[in-house]
Order: sequence, then structure tokens, then C-alpha cells
Amino acid sequence: MQSGSNKTSSLKKRLKLRRQQFLPMAEINVTPFVDVMLVLLIIFMVAAPLLSVGVKVDLPETEARPLPTEKEKPLTLTVDEEENIFINEVKVSRDQLKMKLVSIKRERDSDKIFLRASGQLQYERVAKLMGILTQSGFNAVSLVTDSK
Repeated sequence: MQSGSNKTSSLKKRLKLRRQQFLPMAEINVTPFVDVMLVLLIIFMVAAPLLSVGVKVDLPETEARPLPTEKEKPLTLTVDEEENIFINEVKVSRDQLKMKLVSIKRERDSDKIFLRASGQLQYERVAKLMGILTQSGFNAVSLVTDSK
């Protein structure tokens, strides 16, 4: 009888060993997660400098302090060296400028507008643009410059 019990005990030991070999792993493999996060970090590091908003213009330098931020997205009128006119980043012809400014003014609460004009432009051109802005209903015209 002992030989029969030895067989059953050895069979139990084998089954026990097999069960121990196939236990589920309780650890989380974080390697794929880390790989994905590193790829996203590299993408954002490359893309962040490309998110600068605005039209490239050569602004004059002054010692003026920056203005406080507002709740509403600021409206900017930009004029580059070739006298191309942009409302925010959208190019506008000189003929349509006043009409577009009037329609924008109707939709906005604020009468503030930022004028970004190239330092290479004549003063007369900038003064005429400021006249168009005030005729369109924008009474708070701020001239944007670079700080020294």
C-alpha cells in the first residue's frame, strides 16, 4: 500500500510544482508606458517652438512696460515692411480693412486693438491706419513694440 501512496504523493508533488510554475504575475510592466511617454515628450519639445503666434514683423524697440492680460483674446492689426495688412493672422486688403474692422467691432465687447507696425514704415502710413481704427470704433489703440 505504501507504494500506491508513494505514487499519489509524487503525483501531488508534480501537480503542485506545475501550479507554482504557472502562477499569474502580479507586477505591471511599465516599459511600454515609459516608451510612449518619452516619444510624446520628444514630440512636444520639438513642436513647442513652432506654436509661436503672429506674423513676423520687425518691431521698433522701446522701454515701455508690457500691458496686463485680458479675458478676451486680443485683437491685433499687423503691417509688415511690404505694407501687407493682417488682422490677427489673416491677410486683409486695404480696401476691405475698414469694413472688416467694423464687423469685428460689433461682435466684441472691448474697443481695444493692438497695432503692430514695422519700424521701416513711414509715420504717415501708421497715422492713417490709426485713423481707420478709430473710425471703425476702436478707441483704445495700443502700439506694440519690442523691449530693449
